[in-house]
Amino acid sequence: MAGGRSYFVADLHLGPDSDPGGVREKAFVDFLRSLPADAEALYLLGDIFDFWIDYRDVVPRGCVRVLAALADTAQRMDVWFFRGNHDWWVTDYFEKELGVHIVREPVKEIELGGRRICLGHGDTLGAHDAKSKLIFHVFRNKTCLALLKALPPHWVFRFARAWSARSRRNHPVPTPFAGREAPLYHFANEYGRNHDIDLYIFGHWHAPTRLPVESGGELIILGAWTGAEDTFEL
Repeated sequence: MAGGRSYFVADLHLGPDSDPGGVREKAFVDFLRSLPADAEALYLLGDIFDFWIDYRDVVPRGCVRVLAALADTAQRMDVWFFRGNHDWWVTDYFEKELGVHIVREPVKEIELGGRRICLGHGDTLGAHDAKSKLIFHVFRNKTCLALLKALPPHWVFRFARAWSARSRRNHPVPTPFAGREAPLYHFANEYGRNHDIDLYIFGHWHAPTRLPVESGGELIILGAWTGAEDTFEL
């Protein structure tokens, strides 16, 4: 399928509480089914689910249509899943059951059409305050994850959904991207001093942004995905 288009989406936040009535879920399934036969790759840049955690013996309820559509899409093109701060706990289910490639590193470099591209979710990149660093450490610590998985799944999901709901109430409007003052911009600027990058593509901020990077290339922040028009194509 070399030479076909590649597609980039982020921040769908699929789930029964974050997507009432499954509106975004249906739109995303329709989008996946509409991708052309010669498409080369689909890059899911994190927070595709409002919360996801892999268990050894159970599959979380909901989003079954998306899972089926992703499995079908992965048979037609490469599908890459970057873990976001809401679905970082994806381990191997998507790989073994759906045929989706999981990206476990903070960033991945690819080449498309002669351009070098740096991809990631973007939540942990750059310098952050002490509170953010503590949250990153606690939620991604292997011991904490083991303790979390030891709890009944319905407890874990209820807690996670309540946490997400509180966050949405506290931030009803997306925080504007801080431009050249943002940690993510500083990361790209420093990264570009040692890597030849033409494009940086990230999600997380829910605030569509495009701006040049001083050390070279362009930084693109994807908006929250609500429909096919929010897809970035190359």
